[in-house]
Amino acid sequence: MQPAVFVDRDGTMVHDVGYLSRLEDLRWYPWTIDAVRLLTRAGFLVCVTTNQSGIALGFCTDAFVRRVHDDMAAAIDAAGGRIAGWFYCPHHPEAAIDALRVECDCRKPRPGLIQQAQARFPIDLGRSFVVGDKVADIGLAAAVGARGILVRTGYGESELVRHEGRMPGAAHVAADLMAATAWILDETGRRQEAG
Repeated sequence: MQPAVFVDRDGTMVHDVGYLSRLEDLRWYPWTIDAVRLLTRAGFLVCVTTNQSGIALGFCTDAFVRRVHDDMAAAIDAAGGRIAGWFYCPHHPEAAIDALRVECDCRKPRPGLIQQAQARFPIDLGRSFVVGDKVADIGLAAAVGARGILVRTGYGESELVRHEGRMPGAAHVAADLMAATAWILDETGRRQEAG
């Protein structure tokens, strides 16, 4: 059984531009690729878990989301990191596309995305983490028994303001994905492996 780090995409790995619908609008945070590389070296299974309701709402296609993930994976792989799996929810309760207008189990904070990862990999959720910029990410961690980390990038800062400077249920609040990675490595005693 391997510990995993489940990372949100928009607002955590890359800038949140609303509904990403053009590749030229994909903007990395400068620390993302290094953070994934460090987590990979430290022996974590790194997976992306992301709500992509833009598909259901007609802002982008499933094929486009897959293309974005392929491009992101190529950049991460080239730097020595690895995303073991890309898990995304294409649904929305008010979807423009009938087939995607469902109350699904995979829209965060529901546990479906991590359950999909568990079906593919032997994951020890008790030693795993969920990192993201929204309350839904912290809720996802709670739903599966992992530890949630809120980052202040993306919507993170406004989520903290909304909750009077604290994030209920979060094990930690970090400035960004790199700071979250450093905390995870320290908390688990894996900093040397990452180096």
